[in-house]
Amino acid sequence: MSSKSRVVAIALITAVAVLGDAMLFIVLPLNWEEFGLTAVWQVGVLLSINRFVRLPITPLIGLFYKKFDVRVGMVVAVSLAGISTLFYGFSSGFIVLVIMRILWGVAWSFIRLGGLLTVVSLSQDTNRGNLMGLYNGLWGLGGLTGMLAGGVFVDIFSITAVTTIFALGSFLLLPFIYMLIPKIEGNEAAQDAADKYKNLDLTFLTPYIRLVIATSATMGFIVLGIFASSLSTLIGRSYDEQWSILGLTIGVLGLAGAIQAFRWAWEPFIAPLFGRMVDRSTNKQTLILVPLFISIVTFWFLGFLDMIVPLLIVIFIFQFASTMFVTVTDTLAAGAASKTDSVKMMTVHTVMVDLGAALGPLLSFLILFWFDLSMVFYVASILMAVLAAAWVLYGIKQKKTLSRV
Repeated sequence: MSSKSRVVAIALITAVAVLGDAMLFIVLPLNWEEFGLTAVWQVGVLLSINRFVRLPITPLIGLFYKKFDVRVGMVVAVSLAGISTLFYGFSSGFIVLVIMRILWGVAWSFIRLGGLLTVVSLSQDTNRGNLMGLYNGLWGLGGLTGMLAGGVFVDIFSITAVTTIFALGSFLLLPFIYMLIPKIEGNEAAQDAADKYKNLDLTFLTPYIRLVIATSATMGFIVLGIFASSLSTLIGRSYDEQWSILGLTIGVLGLAGAIQAFRWAWEPFIAPLFGRMVDRSTNKQTLILVPLFISIVTFWFLGFLDMIVPLLIVIFIFQFASTMFVTVTDTLAAGAASKTDSVKMMTVHTVMVDLGAALGPLLSFLILFWFDLSMVFYVASILMAVLAAAWVLYGIKQKKTLSRV
């Protein structure tokens, strides 16, 4: 198999595994009582606990991948994903759902780190961004399907029916994992990187790597945390009229699911384009300022817009920027990983993305106790402005350093 085919295989497996999690982000914020929850704060906990679990678990999984084949981790991950997704539909009550979200957190740590290590191992500087964009775009198809089903089919059928189908997809995939994914071990990826860059003397936590890690956390906080967990509530605030297509009424869940699905639909095409843009750039780190600036402006507008059509336009602009945000961030992290211990760097990158993604929904639902939804987006916008300023200052410092040489 070619490098591209290998990346496609692990991306599609990831897509099937994320179906249940993607559905939950659309359905849970508005239908939380149907899951047996008794208070809205429990929604924030359930959307965050899987990410908090990944913080201590991911370094251990990094050690696991130093010893074992990526395929072993993927079998464990897909099995846990199927079990947790099945129980989303059949369980009723906060405690059981917390346990299932913890299982999903472990599963995603195996999946995400395994996928990133695969891309690092199979890529070069000339195609790393393209392959990273391809990987992110294809596994996003799982998010597309999960959110569409969560927004539309849950209203038509039931939560149990949808989660059962998603879980069966994971279980049916298990026999094919060893056929679709080649043998790639994390310690081999790290050794390959060391061989390629053995003349480079890089300490691990350089100022540049620290800034990349901060970007990882911010990306997780904004894209995977704040936006994903607040979208249904944001739409519900402005969506007073009920639109219909071909006689089918579109509710808040359906509209929110469709909006997220649009992003996942274009990612297999747009994300690799952004990746190639990063590959061709001679100053890759400055590209992060583009999605940051767009996200800052759009989040500020999301804070006060209350008309549904302008709101949807701004949301789609942010969705476009978020695709670039994720692709550039992952590419910067993969580039840093290729020049040092790849397992260590990608483990830290994954942990920081998880930390940001965990804090996002938790912080947003806590803010809603004292303020309205607008404050959530204003706080996030300020945070991104601070990160953008840090990248600008780093670029200025680098130019001064080069001018003295």
